[in-house]
Amino acid sequence: MAEGETPGARNGRAVVGENEPPRRPRLRRNDYSVLEPPALGEWEPELSVGVVVPAHGGQEKLDLTLASLAAQSYPGGLMEVVVVDDGSDPPLRLPPIRPEHTRLLVAPEKGWGPGHAVGAGVRACSTSVVLRLDADMVVGRRHVEAQMRWHHLADYLVVMGRTVFGEERGREFTPADVHEHVYRAETDEHLFPGASGMEWMAEILEGTDGLRSAGHRAWEVFTGATASTRRELFEAVGGTSPDLVLGEDSELGYRLSQRGAVFVPEQESVGLHLGVPTTERRGEEAARYGRPFLENRVPRKYTRRRIPGRTWQVPFVDVVVDTVGRTFDDVVETVDALLAGDVADIRVTLVGQWRWVTPGRHATIDDPAVDVRLLHENYRCEPRTRFAETEPEPDPDVPFRLLLSPGTRPRRCAVRVLTGAADREGAGLVRSVGAGGRAEPLRLERTAAFARARHLGADMAGRDAAVARLWGVHVLDHAEVLTVSERGGEGPPKDWHKKMRKAERDATRWRTEVERWERRIRALTQGRGAWLLLGGLRR
Repeated sequence: MAEGETPGARNGRAVVGENEPPRRPRLRRNDYSVLEPPALGEWEPELSVGVVVPAHGGQEKLDLTLASLAAQSYPGGLMEVVVVDDGSDPPLRLPPIRPEHTRLLVAPEKGWGPGHAVGAGVRACSTSVVLRLDADMVVGRRHVEAQMRWHHLADYLVVMGRTVFGEERGREFTPADVHEHVYRAETDEHLFPGASGMEWMAEILEGTDGLRSAGHRAWEVFTGATASTRRELFEAVGGTSPDLVLGEDSELGYRLSQRGAVFVPEQESVGLHLGVPTTERRGEEAARYGRPFLENRVPRKYTRRRIPGRTWQVPFVDVVVDTVGRTFDDVVETVDALLAGDVADIRVTLVGQWRWVTPGRHATIDDPAVDVRLLHENYRCEPRTRFAETEPEPDPDVPFRLLLSPGTRPRRCAVRVLTGAADREGAGLVRSVGAGGRAEPLRLERTAAFARARHLGADMAGRDAAVARLWGVHVLDHAEVLTVSERGGEGPPKDWHKKMRKAERDATRWRTEVERWERRIRALTQGRGAWLLLGGLRR
């Protein structure tokens, strides 16, 4: 078996039906080309799927949705449907035409909205895969099967169905009509003639080869109308946000990408949305409402990157500075430069021996913990800094993590240059190199890249190598991100401030000495020849 090949893979393609089907092939960025799904209707499914349908009112449309699910090609014994009634009045009911394993669940009273309802539905089922479906969708016969064939190939995929729209189409059919049409339709074109999709999404898919070249931006086309993922991945990200009532699907897509997920648009999994949703029909108003909620949670959403000087719930970059054994001056030199940089959207974690900062009587200047006490006092009121005894685990919601050593002197533009290079090059790791190729004590990690490396089994020692294969490594010259002097790229001496003060005292002393000699010469010569002598002294 070649290096990097997964068990059950042949000629670089993952296949289904082996005794040990592959689950974790190495996919680079969002390029899922190595996976080759089986032809529809020509394979044996093994995984169970729970179709979660959040609903608030709309009984007639729900009846059509369940009728289309009852005609699915995916084995009924591997599929269950959970309808979650999110406070409907009158309450929803299950219609006669529905999948065999269908349940109606009332959402818990403490909360409301689609995210709250989806979370309740997922908790109520125990399937291997979770597929969220809107309650006003009529789906084709192969809808579930088309998505599920991908999940048999890898366990960190997010598969998205294709949504088309038809304003009045649902009124033409009864549930019995829908069931028969879905069951008998040869293709989805026969089932949904004349339906149109989302133009903006079609343009993105065309421009990125079906998201294969979308890189870290693949999540931006994620919508919750019809999408599926493995249960383990869904639970690992914490599920849907119960406190979001609009845009909860976009926020979920972002968190899935942060955990290293690969997004796959499945064009054969088509669903007709009965009517145009609010986000399409009233796009500007919906964006206005959702903007503050999403910007707080999604650092890449809307115009947040262009708003200076703001602090948000989820920062753009987590900075980690290890202060153990380092001087107050070295740490301040590094941290203050970061806080004064042109990217304010950062959070700085100072790792140190903060347990030494205790109340009560202690030495002052001669205190063995003097640097620790000074650092704690210096930054305890800075809202963008926090203290930790050990290096914290990476925050999965933050796009980047920057690690650098005290004494490193980042330029004002350092964070912007580092993150810009990471996105421009699609890199999972950005490092700087100093004079002679020596490594600088600075590295920027893409959270999603390292999350995928961990998911694929890379240990700490091999994690950088895994990230290099999965995302790539980019190297910057130290002058692009670090402040340097004219002396071969070396920074100033650590005690530069002491030397500066000594030089200022010496200059004052010599000025005083010169003035004393001027007065003495004038007294001896009575002014004659004084300027000539002084000119010689001052040369």
